[in-house]
Order: sequence, then C-alpha cells, then structure tokens
Amino acid sequence: MKKAAVLESISKMNEEISIDEIVDRLLILEKIDKGRSQLSSGQSKTEEQAKQKLAKWLS
Repeated sequence: MKKAAVLESISKMNEEISIDEIVDRLLILEKIDKGRSQLSSGQSKTEEQAKQKLAKWLS
C-alpha cells in the first residue's frame, strides 16, 4: 500500500472521524491492493469457480 493512496483516501473522509473509521478504511485499501496484486500475478478465479465455492459455503 502506498502512503499517497492512504493520504488521499483519508483526505476524502469527513473532518470528524474516529480511529475505527480510519482503521476500517486502511483495511479496505489493503484488501483492494492485495486483490489487484493477485489479479496481476494470475492468482484469480473464474466466475464459475467463485460460484462453486460460494455454493459450498451456502450449503
């Protein structure tokens, strides 16, 4: 995660924010960054694979 992305995201938040809101935002940014990295390295799943996995979770 790049500092610039963190600062930009936080600067778009309301003036009054809690530490919990900042932590939540950082966790979301980290997950998005991880997902993008996985996509670029070919570690993604097809839509059909995702549906199969979801079906297992829901049963």
